[in-house]
Amino acid sequence: MSIAIVQHLDAAQWQDFAYSHPSGSIFHTPEMFQVFARTKGHRPTLWAATNNDGQILALLLPVQIALSDGVLRRLTTRAVVYGSVLFAPNPAGQEALVTLLRTYVHEADHEALFTELRNLSDLKAVQPVLSDCGFVYEDHLNYLIDLDRPIEAIMQSIGKRTRKKIRRQLRQDEVTIEEVTHREQIAPWYAVLRQTYNRAQVPLAAPSLFEAAFDILYPRGRIKFLAARVGQAYAAVSAELLYKDVVYGWYGGMDRAYSNFYPNELVTWHMLQWGTEQGYKVYDFGGAGKPDEEYHVRDFKAKFGGELVCYGRNTRVHAPFLLRLSRLGYKIFHRLV
Repeated sequence: MSIAIVQHLDAAQWQDFAYSHPSGSIFHTPEMFQVFARTKGHRPTLWAATNNDGQILALLLPVQIALSDGVLRRLTTRAVVYGSVLFAPNPAGQEALVTLLRTYVHEADHEALFTELRNLSDLKAVQPVLSDCGFVYEDHLNYLIDLDRPIEAIMQSIGKRTRKKIRRQLRQDEVTIEEVTHREQIAPWYAVLRQTYNRAQVPLAAPSLFEAAFDILYPRGRIKFLAARVGQAYAAVSAELLYKDVVYGWYGGMDRAYSNFYPNELVTWHMLQWGTEQGYKVYDFGGAGKPDEEYHVRDFKAKFGGELVCYGRNTRVHAPFLLRLSRLGYKIFHRLV
């Protein structure tokens, strides 16, 4: 069997491969590729391995993310493979994956500082393959909540203190959970998100990411933009991706001025309840950090009683010297700020 590496696919074939694959996620779809293509500072690329009949055997969708243009672009560009690699679950699929990764690495060594595979499923079976191609494994946690059960069972699995807060706030009815249904609402929604990321000193994608998601995913029923409102103000916001039987917690933020209303907890509860009612099976919290590092976001997610999993991440460093230089510059910048 000969394997061809291609960078273009028929959209319908691509869609079918992602949808029919047990580990296929929204991050493997043509629509998500289009969203990233419209986002400032993002450049998605497609790499696929096909057989003699043109059937897809393996798929890799790195998104190059640059924090700066011009002469600093090379020092600020990383590649993230959201959802990680996707390959046919057979020997031919693993063989194709090896060819695909080796071809990609040869090209990407000149494009980005590193490439990170964000695994959404257990890839233990192909860790030797990933390691041989220079993708080093590192533990990374996540929480998955089972939605395929009665809603009261989900409520009971939430930590006692958080459960009491949610029920009290629901009785007091001071917070309204609403869906963003018009494009012009993205701006105030994004302002709350930006406040959260600025406070955490973490880079946030440009508004164009969420505008593109609204334009492309919202009409297809593959995203929900939620806002917890206190009076006329947005107290907390979230973006939830929807694909097959999984709800993916994508982005979230809160205005601390309203923390006493517990808007984050109410948004999360609303999404769990809605997902259960709509027949979704899993709520994927979208990551919970490294196990050996303190991470307040993990503490929040842990309160909802999901299953703690460790699918990890795999990273290939393409330019070690430039990466060290970039990290040094990043530290100096934050000290100056």
